[in-house]
Amino acid sequence: MSTQRVDEPGSRRNFLGTAALALAVSALPREEARAQTQTGGLAAVSGTEHWTTKRAGADSVKLFLWRKRLKDAASTGARRGTILFVHGSSVSATPVFDLQIPGKPDASTMDAFARLGYDTWCVDCEGYGRSDKSRPVNADVSCGADDLAAASEYILQQNAGQRLLLYGASSGALRAGLFAQRHPERVGRLALDALVWTGEGSPTLAERKKRLAEYRASNRRPIDRAFVQSIFTRDHPGTSDLTVVDAFADAVLALDTSVPTGTYIDMSANLPVVDPEKITAPTLIMRGQWDGIASYQDLANFFAKLPNPDKQFAVMPGIAHTSTRSKNWALVYHLLDGWFSQPAPVYVG
Repeated sequence: MSTQRVDEPGSRRNFLGTAALALAVSALPREEARAQTQTGGLAAVSGTEHWTTKRAGADSVKLFLWRKRLKDAASTGARRGTILFVHGSSVSATPVFDLQIPGKPDASTMDAFARLGYDTWCVDCEGYGRSDKSRPVNADVSCGADDLAAASEYILQQNAGQRLLLYGASSGALRAGLFAQRHPERVGRLALDALVWTGEGSPTLAERKKRLAEYRASNRRPIDRAFVQSIFTRDHPGTSDLTVVDAFADAVLALDTSVPTGTYIDMSANLPVVDPEKITAPTLIMRGQWDGIASYQDLANFFAKLPNPDKQFAVMPGIAHTSTRSKNWALVYHLLDGWFSQPAPVYVG
């Protein structure tokens, strides 16, 4: 294997500009060790499906995990660490983090970071995608944090116990934050994107609260193409490429036509669900310029209470709620790669 770093400028141009031979997520077969993204000029990335079990009282809950890494990484290992990506309230993991669009290799966040040398994982939380949907629960934020506990235990068995680089978006940020609060020993660095803390000043949550009785009446809520598209237009139309949004909606609806209500209830009625003073991992807070889920001040107050001085707050220009699917996705990837690859401080006082 070449020793050239895949994040050198030429390689970055390659993964930004070279077309990928890809299939829609809904069409992917389910066998082990599926080779993907074999393209001229790009390092080959392979994917494997994995399963683990979460114990919930007397119940056993099957959770689906998806892993992407350089095709030869099995023999060389992850050079830059292991990332666990955590999805939000209305979509499962693979459409968000491994979206495959012919001619757009950058659409898959997992592929992009695998080419940079990371071992990348995502998990469908209970009630989403290919994970178990049999229990009569609404899969709230705490349930999602339990999913991450089970997933992380499995991943740590695969990567020799190396602490995780954890990224969560929207309610995925709440799940990731609560998991980091409960299991600080498993988290090396944490990135929380489109986070909300108290909900004060959030126009999105103000609208959502009007339907709180509806959400409380059922463990699941329906989703359709119009709803998926609204995620990208409700705050500030124009921030995302609509051709990407269409492909994203195809992938989402191939896996789910309804999703749990628990995180919507938590974000409408039970905030705060995460205590920043109990998150000890180095933490990056990422907020889109036009994100309606949380005000700047709400997040600034959260940031101020984080106890670890190794922390950053980044406002992402031209971005609303869904950063990795925005037109400015390259900014997001650069920001996240910089945070995850940042050296630990030598002197801490």
